[in-house]
Amino acid sequence: MHVPDGFINAPVSAVTGVVAAGAVAVSLRGARRELDERTAPLAGLVAAFIFAVQMLNFPVAAGTSGHLLGGALAAILVGPFTGVLCVSVVLLMQGILFADGGLTALGVNITDMAIVTTVVSYAVFRGLVTVLPRKRRSVTVAAFVAALLSVPAAAVAFTLIYAVGGTTDIALSKVATAMVGVHVLIGIGEAVITALTVGAVIAVRPDLVHGARGLQQRLKLRVDGELVDVPAAAAPVAARSSHRKVWITGLVTSLVLAGFVSFYASASPDGLEKVAKDKGIDAKAKAHASEDSPLAGYGVKDVSDARLSGGLAGVIGVGVTVVAGTGVFWTVRRRRTADTSPASVPEGV
Repeated sequence: MHVPDGFINAPVSAVTGVVAAGAVAVSLRGARRELDERTAPLAGLVAAFIFAVQMLNFPVAAGTSGHLLGGALAAILVGPFTGVLCVSVVLLMQGILFADGGLTALGVNITDMAIVTTVVSYAVFRGLVTVLPRKRRSVTVAAFVAALLSVPAAAVAFTLIYAVGGTTDIALSKVATAMVGVHVLIGIGEAVITALTVGAVIAVRPDLVHGARGLQQRLKLRVDGELVDVPAAAAPVAARSSHRKVWITGLVTSLVLAGFVSFYASASPDGLEKVAKDKGIDAKAKAHASEDSPLAGYGVKDVSDARLSGGLAGVIGVGVTVVAGTGVFWTVRRRRTADTSPASVPEGV
């Protein structure tokens, strides 16, 4: 659903740019409450993982493919504010380095793919975990439904933006029907990927999943006939072990997906590309400002072997995204530490 330059006119693109900038600013402040020394590196990894999985287009209908948007996955793993930042970092890297998503349409893409998907999915997710049994399986089920609904929600959001600022004269009903129809199917793939990923992380480190907080039960011992909580220091070593293995496993998985598995991804146009071509939305599409980038089109310039070119581009993308994302989230975490340091607390508090 990466919107190219030329689909949306300049005034509406500017307005969505302001909306996106405001949302990112709010998210930077909100992420301070969500990030700590454990989750800051995980957030950078989530951004890199989303980048990698977005390279894996899967077929959804005749001549159409889809890929992960990632808003629901990021929000559930690291929190809604941090989730907006994760997807925004991915979109920024894709637009600048890979000519994927227009630069003048960056505000449109952040609004649609980062803000709408994260807000809708997390609202649905929190509502479901409130009424479902307080079990880990409920988190996975809620993640599936939230991700499923987030994709058609983004399709509706694009349709509304197009209705206000579209550069072609296409009947809105046709655009809405085509966009929502194909993205409901894409949402199924999004839901499966999100649920499997959230379930995998919960299975090994539930304490790292933002959406699973509050579901953990303290270990208890029977003392003089009464059950008492086990002191934190006495908890099993495995439960207190470093998250380094999770981070390394996630990074290696992202590199393998982007560097190798992506070669076998569907070559069919994704949902927006297909609808744009069929309905004529792309009539005034413009060339990307970064079309001459060495990594444009997810390939390394001057590398003739397609498999090697795409694999190298994917690995570079994962590396750049994890470094950029981790840098952002560590900076946010350090601001939180500075804001809550003893020197920043007024006397008498």
